[in-house]
Amino acid sequence: MSADKLSAALGQQIVVENRGGAGGTIGTRFVAKAAPDGYTILLSYTATMAIAPAMNANAGYDPRKDFAPIGMIGFAPNVLVVHPSLPVHSIAELIAYAKAAPAPLQYGSPGVGTVNHLAGEYLANEAGVKLQHVPYKGNGPAMGDLLGGHIPMMFLPVPVAVGNVKAGTLRGLAITSCDAIESAAGSADARRKRRARLRSGAALRARRRLPAHRLRSLRDLNKELNAALASEDVKNRLATEGAEAVPGTPEAYAADIDADERNGAGW
Repeated sequence: MSADKLSAALGQQIVVENRGGAGGTIGTRFVAKAAPDGYTILLSYTATMAIAPAMNANAGYDPRKDFAPIGMIGFAPNVLVVHPSLPVHSIAELIAYAKAAPAPLQYGSPGVGTVNHLAGEYLANEAGVKLQHVPYKGNGPAMGDLLGGHIPMMFLPVPVAVGNVKAGTLRGLAITSCDAIESAAGSADARRKRRARLRSGAALRARRRLPAHRLRSLRDLNKELNAALASEDVKNRLATEGAEAVPGTPEAYAADIDADERNGAGW
């Protein structure tokens, strides 16, 4: 959606190339090694910029040395969803079910160190239950197994989960946000404010060490990005999917990543 708006504003086609795997670090490494010409930019996330480098000393890139911030796109909390075959309709029922289960309940994620993964670990620690993490090469493969009933539960960004929750193919139990989000509500727990706050942030970054004229172009790209995020159709689409547009300067985005590292990736 933002890519279409930016393409129209810049008069230049933006081609989206998905390079999934390892919680987003594979695609991030690719951009870190791309030619510093300003034509290859990265759609980055909290997991790739704040969590992965903190967990892995050899992530294959440095979020500050290798990338120049362009600007934030937005934030979305995660929603805990379960397959409808799981006989639980609230967090309390899920915890009781997990404690009574003979083996740890499995939950999927798009990779080790992602927000989805850490949300599951947080739940297991706070509730005193045993959960088994099953990492996948992206949200797509994990969602396929979840919808097929091969894994019973998963934390997903609200925009990814909302369609299936509304369709009844997944059941929403709770949202990792301090605010109620009606679009993803699938139960009383999902509509109730939660103590945990865990969000996934999306933003644009480019290679560092760009020529001066390319740096000026990135400033122009930031302005067009903010204009796209301020448009009514984009704001309404994001709000409908439970996400919040966050326009701002490159410096504000860099400061936000610093804050996420200090505060535990948005908890």
